[in-house]
Amino acid sequence: MQNIYPVLRYRDPEAGIAWLRQVLGFTEHAVHRDESGAVVHAELAWQGDLVMLGAAREDSTPTQLYLAVADADAAHQRAVESGAKVTSPPTDTDYGSRDLALEDPDGNTWFLGTYRPSEPAR
Repeated sequence: MQNIYPVLRYRDPEAGIAWLRQVLGFTEHAVHRDESGAVVHAELAWQGDLVMLGAAREDSTPTQLYLAVADADAAHQRAVESGAKVTSPPTDTDYGSRDLALEDPDGNTWFLGTYRPSEPAR
């Protein structure tokens, strides 16, 4: 079972998806679009593992990872007790997850949450 998911940010998510498919052989696992048809969130599979991607934003850090956890509040407590920089406290999302965000000493963003993308067939 996969527990850590790289999060890729593209200026043009459609082009990023096309590149991953054509050049590296990824397959689309799930692509969520807004009412205008723009990619909001996508999950692409490669050899049984998933990467997640979306549009680049001004507040996006260079490296982002998503860590699936059973208890976001416990993860938050551990982070606070360890002196980690919490950039977003635990929050309930509209897609049923409880998420938080941390920044590591080099400025990479770690998203922790209870959302677990459905795993592709291996």
